[in-house]
Amino acid sequence: MTAPILDPDGAREQLAAWQGKIERLAADTKSMSDQLQQLRVTAADRDGLVEVTVDSSGGLIDLTLGPRFARSSSDVLARTIMDTVREAKRQVAARSQELIEATLGTDSPAARAIAERVRERLTPPDPTTGQ
Repeated sequence: MTAPILDPDGAREQLAAWQGKIERLAADTKSMSDQLQQLRVTAADRDGLVEVTVDSSGGLIDLTLGPRFARSSSDVLARTIMDTVREAKRQVAARSQELIEATLGTDSPAARAIAERVRERLTPPDPTTGQ
């Protein structure tokens, strides 16, 4: 089957509609990018030893040691910091996915691809399971 040949006015209307969709997608993508760039997540361990803040790329931007940190061994403190950073990154990945879905929708192949790349980048393997 071949598509029907459009008259000039019909072709212009289709092009205008297509252009409008592309412009909306570009605006939505810019909005999503801006929101992702501003995204920050703060997480704390349940014992109150550390609090970390990571940015949208998973980079550590703040680390606060609680008053009880001095009573912890250095390896417990180090492990707690790393676990808390991993949790903050997991939260950033989840929040990023929410932003992507809210902006581009769940049916968009582009949204799914972006969300998957974000998830892969921010969710490192668990050192205890390797997954």
